[in-house]
Amino acid sequence: MLSWVNQFNICCFLDNQHYHLPHHSFECMAAAGAVQTLATAAGTAFEQLKQLYEQHGDWLFGHFSYDLKNETEGLASNNADHIGFPDLCFFIPEVILQLSERELLIGTFGNRHETVFHEICAVEPAREPAQPLATPINSRISKADYITTIQQLQQHILRGDCYEINFCQEFFAEKVTIDPLQVYNSLSNTSPNPFAAYYKTGQQYLLCASPERYLKKEGDRIYSQPIKGTSKRNLNDAGDDVRNKEQLYNSPKDRSENVMIVDLVRNDLSKICEEATVQVDELFGIYSFPQVHQMISTVSGLLRSDIHFIDAIKATFPMGSMTGAPKKRVMELIEQYEQTRRGIFSGAVGYITPEGDFDFNVVIRSIMYNAADKYLSFQAGSAITFYSDPEKEYEECLLKAAAIKKVLGS
Repeated sequence: MLSWVNQFNICCFLDNQHYHLPHHSFECMAAAGAVQTLATAAGTAFEQLKQLYEQHGDWLFGHFSYDLKNETEGLASNNADHIGFPDLCFFIPEVILQLSERELLIGTFGNRHETVFHEICAVEPAREPAQPLATPINSRISKADYITTIQQLQQHILRGDCYEINFCQEFFAEKVTIDPLQVYNSLSNTSPNPFAAYYKTGQQYLLCASPERYLKKEGDRIYSQPIKGTSKRNLNDAGDDVRNKEQLYNSPKDRSENVMIVDLVRNDLSKICEEATVQVDELFGIYSFPQVHQMISTVSGLLRSDIHFIDAIKATFPMGSMTGAPKKRVMELIEQYEQTRRGIFSGAVGYITPEGDFDFNVVIRSIMYNAADKYLSFQAGSAITFYSDPEKEYEECLLKAAAIKKVLGS
């Protein structure tokens, strides 16, 4: 399926990698080709998306960039962006593929179901591993500057400007040629995650191994599953691996970070949900992934009948786990202290159904690639509180980037 959709100029491939987590509808979904595309900058992007949906009532696949904050909160983005995804892009697909454990559903314009099925069966899947990068991966910020920046952010916390902030740094390579499909397959093999995505719009590629859901609508119920809290795996020592898991569950620092974001998400959902319906379904859930254990909480609520589902996305975007609290102030500080425009990173990729349900991930643990400019980028960050140890926060960023560096042979 992935090799087949990759021949199109625009495609979106979503894979839950057999995780069977709650609220997952399909094992794998893919959309290819565009009957109609909306690609626009922040300003009236959400309203344009709403009009596109109201006009067609069809499947939509695409992304929300982090920089839509400029529309939702009246902010600005002045840092450099070398990847170039639009702030918002959605397309009505020519072909949609929905794969469960037992069947493949094919939806096409022009009743090409049989043709598409035979074409998919005839495609030779890409099995070659990704080639190591010939050029070095650079850090946008040195370790010394990173530590100084964390100390400055902690002064903002001490002054009461904010009480938690997600700070990210960019790693990049220039004048580099990759086969995005091979790199995505290597990333998926190294780090299979339940919100994986291969997403292409022209010359821009997103190769995503995300473990995190941003927001899902199922009927009139909304779900958000923020991640805060990370510890490393030890697959060579089962006892040590269990201890790392237990330490994460009992860590006061990780619990305080997680509960802060849960409170922020509850607050966001309370703006769009029926009174007294917002609830925490799971607090401090520990889930194990190939490289790390993660602390994940689940918050849900009943969407108000007078709120359009796209307005529900707008009211909660960007996700609290990638900003901090209070949201607007920390986004001003993120703009001030980070060196790179986030773009699609810490945005969301996913789909909207004809019935107005949707599911979107959080774009983290991802490689972004601009094929025209031969520029490759990935970012990693962590939640900074007053009690954070800058050295350990730096190490957490490197831990999160380790799978990507391994895939790229660096």
